[in-house]
Amino acid sequence: MITVRSARLPEDRPAILAFIWGLQRYEAGFEYDRRLDPAYGEDQFAAMMKEAEKGTIFVAEGEGGLIGWVVVIESESPAYVIEEERRAAQICELYVEEGARGQGAGKALLAACEAWSRAKGHKIIRIGHLAGNELAAGVYEKAGYTPYTVARRKAL
Repeated sequence: MITVRSARLPEDRPAILAFIWGLQRYEAGFEYDRRLDPAYGEDQFAAMMKEAEKGTIFVAEGEGGLIGWVVVIESESPAYVIEEERRAAQICELYVEEGARGQGAGKALLAACEAWSRAKGHKIIRIGHLAGNELAAGVYEKAGYTPYTVARRKAL
């Protein structure tokens, strides 16, 4: 059985660092620009803790311990977005351990973010993923998320 709860820090810190590294290694498999230097985990942990000041962190727990995490924050869209949708939620980070995928942890983490967002009065929740992350794209589409923007890049 999978349960989702608010992260407890510093207790959950080692697992969260493992999730950060797990996502980075996974993405490095299809995206050349992923950092794999020893300082990365701490740098990303610090960045996510700063982001979490505008939101919250949830963790998914399975039989043997923590198996995933998510960071969701409140964000403000630019003035070109209609006012009633300008204040929204943004999922900044979501990861489920490889051995636990397909068991509903990602879906449960998304549901926790959506409940948090509704409680804050948001009408919109956003999430992004790398173009090469087809697994994430499928999970998000299955959960009802539709494409909104496309970012493009060119190496110079």
